[in-house]
Amino acid sequence: MSIARFRPEIWSARLLVALRKALVYAGPTVVNRDWEGEIRQAGDTVRITSISDPTIGNYVPNVTVIVPEELNDAQRTLLVDQSKYFAFKVDDVDARQAAGNVLTEAMTRAAYKLRDTVDQYIANLYTQAQAANQLGTVSVPAGTPTAFYDSVLVPLGVKLDEANVPSEGRWCVVPPWLKGRAQRDDRFVRVDASGSSETLRNGIIGRAAGFDVLQSNNSPLVTGDDYAVSAGTDAAISLAEQINKTEAYRPESSFADAVKGLLLFGAKVVRPEALATAIVSQT
Repeated sequence: MSIARFRPEIWSARLLVALRKALVYAGPTVVNRDWEGEIRQAGDTVRITSISDPTIGNYVPNVTVIVPEELNDAQRTLLVDQSKYFAFKVDDVDARQAAGNVLTEAMTRAAYKLRDTVDQYIANLYTQAQAANQLGTVSVPAGTPTAFYDSVLVPLGVKLDEANVPSEGRWCVVPPWLKGRAQRDDRFVRVDASGSSETLRNGIIGRAAGFDVLQSNNSPLVTGDDYAVSAGTDAAISLAEQINKTEAYRPESSFADAVKGLLLFGAKVVRPEALATAIVSQT
């Protein structure tokens, strides 16, 4: 790569595209980016304003005097407080001898590592679900294929129902071992048993109990063999991120092309009632 041909805005766009591919916890169906806006530096804040619900009253014709109430607003702050960087170089000799564009491949790998970092960060926000939506520890034995559906998925749905969370767009993220056990249950793998025409695609295990069930290696390990399983809608968590800078340069200490980049992001559980969790044990 020639430094003269490097265009920061093009590489930043490529990084963001790669960054958002195959995300699970930070994917478009799990989180929202409603407040992303423009982020210039670490420490920037996104202010989220919400309005109180209007009061519903009884109306009696020719009797009721309507007095409009004044709605209250509340403001929450999404702090963009996470700053992550990458920096690598490719020696001129290696670049000459290697087949293909080494720097392009390296940038793709950098995007993968950044993506994984954001995903892990959001995965660990499960602790911020409202207390009433936390199931506690649930056992899913290997010899009971129906345990996940009956003891985890359905109760998580009930928790969201009780919190008046819409049924549209519900998701649930599980670790790979739990995916394996779920796939032994006909309600995940057979259309006639699941009642859904959805097929297994794009990393989705299946659709069951009103959830799109996805798997992720970033499902938090809580302790021993107990993993956190999260469920909800994209209203629960808001994410704001931006590739703030990408720069190409020639290091003085070597004959090489080098690239460094900076990612700024922040995430916040803005609707704790729209998030439900269970600590699922393998035994």
